[in-house]
Amino acid sequence: MAIPIAILDCDLLLHGRGHKTLDRFDLDSVSDHFLLTQFGFPREFILYLVELLREALCRRTQRSRAISPEVQVLAALGFYTSGSFQTSMGDTIGISQASMSRCVSNVTRALVEKASQFITFNIDASSREQSFQEFQRVAGFPGVLGVLDCVQVTIKAPNSEDSSYVNKKGFHSVGCQLVCNARGLLLSAETHWPGGLKDTDVLERSAVHKQLQDAEEGWLLGDSRYPLRKWLMTPVDCPESPAEFRYNLAHAATHEIVDRTFRAIQTRFRCLDGAKGYLQYSPERSSSILLACCVLHNASLQSGLDAWTLERTDPLEQPESLEQRPEDRDSQAEELRTQLIVKHFS
Repeated sequence: MAIPIAILDCDLLLHGRGHKTLDRFDLDSVSDHFLLTQFGFPREFILYLVELLREALCRRTQRSRAISPEVQVLAALGFYTSGSFQTSMGDTIGISQASMSRCVSNVTRALVEKASQFITFNIDASSREQSFQEFQRVAGFPGVLGVLDCVQVTIKAPNSEDSSYVNKKGFHSVGCQLVCNARGLLLSAETHWPGGLKDTDVLERSAVHKQLQDAEEGWLLGDSRYPLRKWLMTPVDCPESPAEFRYNLAHAATHEIVDRTFRAIQTRFRCLDGAKGYLQYSPERSSSILLACCVLHNASLQSGLDAWTLERTDPLEQPESLEQRPEDRDSQAEELRTQLIVKHFS
């Protein structure tokens, strides 16, 4: 008698009835070492994630042999942290490529839905004062609300003839504008920008730009690719006085936090590391995976894990200085920076 193949689960077809398919996977059956080495996180954090995402993952798996939330989380973490193509990680944990893809999609969507819960940029008086104190302890730079950078994550070329994702280095990417605090916690992560956009254009279109236009006190630190603004302090292009040199040194030591943070994110989530190959997805889905990894970074930091435990030690790329037209210069911002240098670095 013919068996209707359509009703059989793809994992059952691949492995047979004796195989431990992931809908029966038991976290208690594997060691802490196995979880940490294969999925990048300790058991306690994985269990926390399962409970955090359980409702969303159960909503998306209303099937007769639905894969459990525990298994979906493990599958997605395995993909995020290994940098392997989904088929390879699926083989490691014993599920088909189709099931692996569903797990990654489900968990990514669930994490993106949680982004506003874990990535927030508060500039009320209490939050400002805490930020000022934490950043001042780094290198003595006063008034810092956060450190800003825009990074590129390599993706496959979109199917359409869309050159907007070709960045200045000639490869396809999505741009991610990050702001983080002194501990490496992300305050803002906008991951959806085409790689061909200039950092300054991304900033001008971003939510952070709108939020800080009327900031009563404090500023971000940005590198020389950005324009000097009252709410965005940049290095002095050609320092001459000892105070200007001290200002630049403190600026560099403080701004480095955002570079270190993204290097740590790339190292933990190797699917984002261009050296391992590019994300094999559309710009939209790649942006969602990137945001999901940012949410996981903050969630792990808030759970007590070290932000920079896995940081790479690659040399920092020196940014190109922004060429500003005279009419684009902000004289009030220049005066504010001069006062800052005189008061705190002389």
